[in-house]
Amino acid sequence: MIGYGSQGEAQALNLRDSGVDVVVGLREGSPSADRARTAGLDVTSVRGAAGSDIVALLIPDEEIVHAFAESVEPVVEEGSTLVLAHGFALRFGGLEIAGGIDVVLVAPMGPGTLLRERYQAGTGLPAAYAVDRDATGRARQTALEYGAAIGCARVGLFETGVAEETEVDLFAEQAVLVGGVIRLIEAAFETLVEAGYDPAVAYMECLYELGLTADLMQRFGVSGMRNRISRTALFGDLTRGGRIIGEETRNGMRQVLEEIRNGRFAEELAADVSSEGRETKQALERARQSLLLRVEEAVAPVVHPGRDEHEPDE
Repeated sequence: MIGYGSQGEAQALNLRDSGVDVVVGLREGSPSADRARTAGLDVTSVRGAAGSDIVALLIPDEEIVHAFAESVEPVVEEGSTLVLAHGFALRFGGLEIAGGIDVVLVAPMGPGTLLRERYQAGTGLPAAYAVDRDATGRARQTALEYGAAIGCARVGLFETGVAEETEVDLFAEQAVLVGGVIRLIEAAFETLVEAGYDPAVAYMECLYELGLTADLMQRFGVSGMRNRISRTALFGDLTRGGRIIGEETRNGMRQVLEEIRNGRFAEELAADVSSEGRETKQALERARQSLLLRVEEAVAPVVHPGRDEHEPDE
């Protein structure tokens, strides 16, 4: 296991508890080393771990190409398998791997904390998997066995391709899961406050209760959620929702998807990384000045008691 961030930690522990011999490879001075040793895992250098039969490279997307070339490629053995949790480095990052190595994708559909919690509870998260290169004839079987060992086969493993997983994942993050839902919350919150409603009440209605609806949809699907909400909420959904998400929004989504597929998003991300996150930092600073986040500071101790917990990337 190369890396011990959110996914690396969860997958390493799940693999170990499934009977797999796991060694964690970390850069010198990594702050994650003590946490891994405390969990009872063997810790070595990145090169020391990269000689394993299966090498899971679970570090940030923008670091994968350099880390592979610098510390993995010189020691990885022909016939071994490289596992990635996201296809970005393969689809957009220019990751080049020698021909005798299997390359597979196993991408849990959720954060590492939840992957570990679900595993310990006897269930799991679903995952997408793909074979990018099958040099040995065993790559697909390895991906399935890896998915089972981290607990994802308990729920479902969905076969896909590297390009499809990468593009769909990026689009979902930008259009729905992060970019879309945050903008929807902000717009609704600001509309209520502009109309004279109490900001704290608006925050609770537009953001806090969202988690309850999302939980219903995750457990029962859209139809099941609609069967479990009030008649008033259902009527409002069916007669007003289309005014919020209309053709203009869909056109924006189509443009976002096209910029993912043609590589423009990857180019802009690379430029931001090379400038040490200048654009990201500026945008975050602007976001911190919003009324929504100022209200959040006031209500957070009660409604978001764990919000300052941070899972470091490795």
